[in-house]
Amino acid sequence: MSLPSLPLFHRLAGQPVVVLGHGEAAEAKRRLVLRAGGKVIEDLAEGIDIGARLAFIAHEDEGACQADAIRARGAGLLVNVVDKPALCDFTTPSIIDRDPVIVAVGTGGASAGLAKALRLRLERMLPQGLGALAEALYAARGAMRTRWPTGPERRRALDAALEDGGALDPLREGRDVAGWLAGAADGASGRFVIALRSDDPDDLTLREARLLGQADAVVAGPRVAAAVLARVRADAMRLAPGDAEPHGGIVVVIEAAA
Repeated sequence: MSLPSLPLFHRLAGQPVVVLGHGEAAEAKRRLVLRAGGKVIEDLAEGIDIGARLAFIAHEDEGACQADAIRARGAGLLVNVVDKPALCDFTTPSIIDRDPVIVAVGTGGASAGLAKALRLRLERMLPQGLGALAEALYAARGAMRTRWPTGPERRRALDAALEDGGALDPLREGRDVAGWLAGAADGASGRFVIALRSDDPDDLTLREARLLGQADAVVAGPRVAAAVLARVRADAMRLAPGDAEPHGGIVVVIEAAA
């Protein structure tokens, strides 16, 4: 299953960003740019001259939106036209801020209201201390490299620590990164088989869903439902039955539902 768009986090600190238009929609985009540390430029020609890479367009007149979108895109800028997904190169998500952790919920411009509702629901679930956990893990990178020299080893150990009920479960308070490092075990590895009961990913057990999210490689035939494959870690190796499987790591074989 393909992604409708590629979510990215764009660093704006000190960078010029064009924001065109008047009214609350344009003001909301100006506030967003300023919150991210960007410099608001309200003239397209000036923005082009000084190397702006992004443009938000929020005119009330649709013709003006289309004209400025064409000009900006022709100059190499990525364009967001408020409430007009068909004219957008990118859309802005609803944001949960647990600095430095940022959770962004987007619908590709289909429904800002739905994105907001999901963001509010998730915000109640995520502890305020989530940012502190991220900072502690950043500070421990050297120690983790010493403990687990390769990237896959580190990822598997972190997966085990950060899973539901793990030593560093991000949805609970009181996590101790130093204590975890002192007694941490290596993460799971091996070959696992998931025999699907249906094509509905909601029928996966918690263990099965966790394995798909952690897999280094997944073996699946053409009868495995795309909705189930969408639960696989995005950068996992995708193999067909009979392909050579990698040695080490987590290999998950998915058997289609009868």
